[in-house]
Order: sequence, then C-alpha cells, then structure tokens
Amino acid sequence: MTFVVAALVLVGALCVFDLLLTFAVLRRLREHTAELERLAGRPSFTPYDPGVLVGRALPEAVAAHTPELVAFFDAQCDTCHEHAPRFAARARGRAALAVVSGEGRRAAELAAHVADDAVVLRDESAAEVVGVVGIEAFPTFLAVAPDGVVVRAHTDLAVLGEPAQAV
Repeated sequence: MTFVVAALVLVGALCVFDLLLTFAVLRRLREHTAELERLAGRPSFTPYDPGVLVGRALPEAVAAHTPELVAFFDAQCDTCHEHAPRFAARARGRAALAVVSGEGRRAAELAAHVADDAVVLRDESAAEVVGVVGIEAFPTFLAVAPDGVVVRAHTDLAVLGEPAQAV
C-alpha cells in the first residue's frame, strides 16, 4: 500500500511539473507572437534601386571630371571584379570615372583594370563620393549628361546602355 501512495505522489508531482512547464512554454509563445506582430509593422527590406539616382546632380568631386560614364566599385565585391574589364572597354575613348572603394591588393587590382581607360578615385575621396551620391550596392553604373546630371543608373553595365545615347 505504501508503494501505491508513493507512486500516486510521484505521478502527481510529475503532473504539476508538466503543468508548470506547459504554462512557461505558452507564456514564451505569447511573447514571441507579440514580437512578430511588432516586427510585422516595420517596413520590410526593399532591394536597392539605382533608379533613384536619376535626375540627381553629381557632387563637385565627380562633376569636376566631366564624366559621361561613372562606375562605383568595391574591392571586396566579386561582381565588381567581373565588371571592371567590361567597364574599361566601354569607357575607352570616353570621359569616364571609376570610384573604387576599399583598400589593399584587391582595390589596387580593381583600379589597375580601369586605370588606362578612366580616371580613378580611391581611398577617402572614394568613400566620400559613395556616401554623397548615395550608392548602396556595388557595382553601380551611371550615365551622366554634360551638365553633370545622372540620366540613367543601373547595377548591370549591359542594361545601362551606351552613354552616347544618354547625352
């Protein structure tokens, strides 16, 4: 008989413990649900649209070079390294500017790809220009009118079209 009483007490204690755990889990779920509802009210991530740059005048640091084609590259961006030779070919014989962000060997390689065909801005001046223009993704390419206003912008050089058509 003592074994039966002990077993009942043990089962009762386990049931109370299980009930406490269930309440704790429910409380935690309510907290997570409230957090998700709060986050749902926040604006969701929107992809970068370089089209917002169209119509903007370029800052003096860029406009002083009177480019018709501008490229923004980052040393750590693999796509930038792929686009650099294409940009150099497109820039050949045109007024072009390449803004290369980053430091080290990769930045030097990227600048070397385009240095023969475009003016290259690097180091602090490049970082300032990226911030002032509002570049959020690399690479970004701009077709610029003679007055220094962006007429087309895209992250793919092929989609940008010929600069001569923009001016």
